[in-house]
Amino acid sequence: MAIIAQLSDTHIAAGLGGTVADDSGPVRALRAAVAGLLSLPARPDAVVITGDLTENGLPAEYARLHALLSPLPMPVYPMPGNHDLRDNLRAAFGDHPVVGASGVRPQAPLQYAVDVAGVRLVCCDTTVDGAPYGAMDADRLAWLDAALAAAPDTPTVVATHHPPYPLGIRFIDDMRFLDPAGFEEIIGRHPQVVRVISGHVHRGSVGSLAGRVSTTCPSTYRQLFLDLTRPGRAAVTGEPAGFAVHLVTAGGNATTHFVPTGNYRPLMDIE
Repeated sequence: MAIIAQLSDTHIAAGLGGTVADDSGPVRALRAAVAGLLSLPARPDAVVITGDLTENGLPAEYARLHALLSPLPMPVYPMPGNHDLRDNLRAAFGDHPVVGASGVRPQAPLQYAVDVAGVRLVCCDTTVDGAPYGAMDADRLAWLDAALAAAPDTPTVVATHHPPYPLGIRFIDDMRFLDPAGFEEIIGRHPQVVRVISGHVHRGSVGSLAGRVSTTCPSTYRQLFLDLTRPGRAAVTGEPAGFAVHLVTAGGNATTHFVPTGNYRPLMDIE
């Protein structure tokens, strides 16, 4: 069984002086998330970070993010969100071979596929330069199709930043994955895809796409207010931050858990 942990929307931010304060909210929150991962009785085989790694895409922000993730002993797979700058992300994580090899021309899509304990993890780039919404053009969709075709018998998790299903939250749906029909069609043609996982939403959710369970991950920092009215209020809440843990068996059964971070009551044995 593969255990893939998912962090998302860490939003490491530099201040006016261009440095990232050690006591800033995103830094403290990511430390709590890393501690939470390390405290799990079963260590994940890998960690994927589904975008909005930084607030502004600055080299100093990525450098601090890299340092904050350094205690994790398992492979870490970062991917971009709409707050990120691909080339700066690629430069900061050049010591991660799949990231460094993901493109050579400026602003090339940062996407790749890796094997994690017998499961395939396919990380897609849905970012659009200068825009908060997401999309995958014909070239990116062709890359996804080829990546999935390369391992048709291996249970596969596909990761995006922008979720390819509606959330019902106006603020997020305004920054949606535009026209995901091509993406959905490709997922539908590859039955080995057992889960589609995304970020962007700053809260956990479960949806469906092409008959597959699809999920979004809580932010390690702040959670979005759940307002399903129209036009709805764009606001963050004091709900606990968190991350997701995806379990995938060799037979292709998948389970997702959402794990809160921060201080709460200690364990109490019940048997």
